[in-house]
Amino acid sequence: MSRLTFVDVCSGAGGLALGLEQAGFEPRLLLDEDADSCRTLRANRPQWNVLRTDLLDFDPSEYPESYDVDLLSAGLPRVKSSATVRRADSHVEERLLKAAIYLIHAIRPRAVLIENVPGLAHSDNYQPFRDFARAELAHLGYEFSWFIVNAVDFGVPQNRKQGVLVAVERQRAKEFRPPAPTVEQPTTVGETLLPSMASRGWRDAARWAAQANRPAPTLVGGSKNRGGADLGPRGAKKAWATMGVNGHTVGDEIPGVDFVWDPELGRDNMVKITSEQAALLQDFPESWKISGLKTARYRQVGHATPPAVGEALGRAVAEALGWDPADPVAG
Repeated sequence: MSRLTFVDVCSGAGGLALGLEQAGFEPRLLLDEDADSCRTLRANRPQWNVLRTDLLDFDPSEYPESYDVDLLSAGLPRVKSSATVRRADSHVEERLLKAAIYLIHAIRPRAVLIENVPGLAHSDNYQPFRDFARAELAHLGYEFSWFIVNAVDFGVPQNRKQGVLVAVERQRAKEFRPPAPTVEQPTTVGETLLPSMASRGWRDAARWAAQANRPAPTLVGGSKNRGGADLGPRGAKKAWATMGVNGHTVGDEIPGVDFVWDPELGRDNMVKITSEQAALLQDFPESWKISGLKTARYRQVGHATPPAVGEALGRAVAEALGWDPADPVAG
């Protein structure tokens, strides 16, 4: 059976690419500038064609496999909030967004998928970029949609909203519909992590899971320029504390038999989420191994698109392109 093809830029730990694979797409080329991320991709999918390079330096003319593809996908670094807009490096993310749009000129995919912060879809702060994208894509013959998805609506145990741009060639554009939720009830942190928390014999694993009876707040990977890993800003840390989790750090290992869980005694008696458990909260399969030291592993996980979201978006794009996975001559 023929599969749809895609090029994925700023691939990170591979969450978006894995979801697209599950939706019936086959990658021609994946690129990322981070060495650990490239090692992660190669370790889990040795057959994938992974290139370590910065998107700003990428020249598709040197890689003919990047042409004649069905989809260009990009899980780009998050654009800065208004609170950080004056930082010296605050324009790097915006440059990457524009670089992804310019790449469309070169490789001319049948569809485009870009995900980023929710505000990119509707906030006045990002209107200049939306105007830029609209002008460029209309000139190239694409029509597009901006919309927001929340990972919790697709079975991911995390409230994680993402702003999404999907552009489709004009002749097929009216066929595109944003993906509908796939679950009615949210998946919780407790039910997702209970097997892992109990795996070393911790006696309070079930009692903790009963308290962690809601989805996680958004995991945040953070910048390479800041310190060690934690579970997000102040509000997220408070939310984690209500589940008996110390959100000020990332754990080295899951609790053992003798761990005393008593949040009233303070952070030292709260559970610490490991990088591997964070990956489960991002919907990565347990078999997906993240390369690098602890902080680097957590950063890759925190920046990823949950595969379930990538799959839902990929299926919606595939349907717009007229691809039926049950058709042996599809593609």
